[in-house]
Amino acid sequence: MSARTVLVVDGANVVGSRPDGWWRDRAAAAARLHAGLLAADADTVLGAGSVVLVLEGRARPGVPEGVTGRVETVHAPGEGDAEIVDQAVIARDRGAPVTVVTADRGLAARVEATGAEVVGPSWLLDRLG
Repeated sequence: MSARTVLVVDGANVVGSRPDGWWRDRAAAAARLHAGLLAADADTVLGAGSVVLVLEGRARPGVPEGVTGRVETVHAPGEGDAEIVDQAVIARDRGAPVTVVTADRGLAARVEATGAEVVGPSWLLDRLG
């Protein structure tokens, strides 16, 4: 990845990859992920210029939509996968390389078809500590 890379994070998939009780409070789990993304240096830790965190369903109230630092939070109006693909295409159309964080194989195939790279949740979580 380069400093221009846009990292698109499948919030539900990343949060759901660790059995830490996230299902009891999805909004709080989303807020913890967002805080971790903000605390990480996007350039050196994540190897990206910016991060787009996509939240869906009951996770949305945990983080308001908008930009904080280098992290943009987007609320999917319905299925998160469609919004993740849309965000990858938006970044690609702006000329940025795109990396999507997800373990969802169907979503991975869809975003790879747009030219994006895919990494799994452990890639991100290992960097966040």
